[in-house]
Amino acid sequence: MSTGWIIAVIVIAAVVVLAATVILRARGRHGGPDLKRRFGPEYERTVARHDGDTRAAERELTERVERHGKLSERPLDPAERDRYAQRWTAVQERFVDEPREAVAEADRLLAEVAGARGYPDAGRYEEQLAALSVHHAHHVEGYRLLHRATRTGATGTDGGTEELRTALVEARALFDDLIDTHGTGGRHRAGAVSGTGTGDAGAPARPHTSWSLHRGRPKES
Repeated sequence: MSTGWIIAVIVIAAVVVLAATVILRARGRHGGPDLKRRFGPEYERTVARHDGDTRAAERELTERVERHGKLSERPLDPAERDRYAQRWTAVQERFVDEPREAVAEADRLLAEVAGARGYPDAGRYEEQLAALSVHHAHHVEGYRLLHRATRTGATGTDGGTEELRTALVEARALFDDLIDTHGTGGRHRAGAVSGTGTGDAGAPARPHTSWSLHRGRPKES
């Protein structure tokens, strides 16, 4: 190989290394803050799951965005929203007498709603959860808790039942996000959930039934 070719190869290699360095530095400056803003508590949970390895966690989160970031949620029509809301209310009412069964039904319902919105179907829970974390990062942990509760169940003690109730309450936020197809970010849901207001553009409020672990002491979810 001639001296000219050797010099050309060295120059090309140096350019490649320099470009890679610039890219890595750019990711170091912007990747972390951008991912933190996008994923919120899900970012911290992922870092913890990687034993504090921020780079590994950010690689995972970046891969999620690349796979699911362009997903377009299918809107629900008003009739669909009402049916899902009524079914969730029925789940809450059932919890009083059958907490384990109610939580299992809520898990199935949440997976069904996510599938209806265009996310991976319920048969691919991990993939569905990953996609949801990209678009509903601040509430996806509730779904994770709910799904885990259906696998572990309650122990039959007050503490076990309380864990189920907590999972159901936490999952409600994601459910509300998924049936809120107007992009209001929850602004109209407070009145709609309590039955005291209306949704966007004068849409009728969704019925909601107060519920708790004990019949005699209703508690708002």
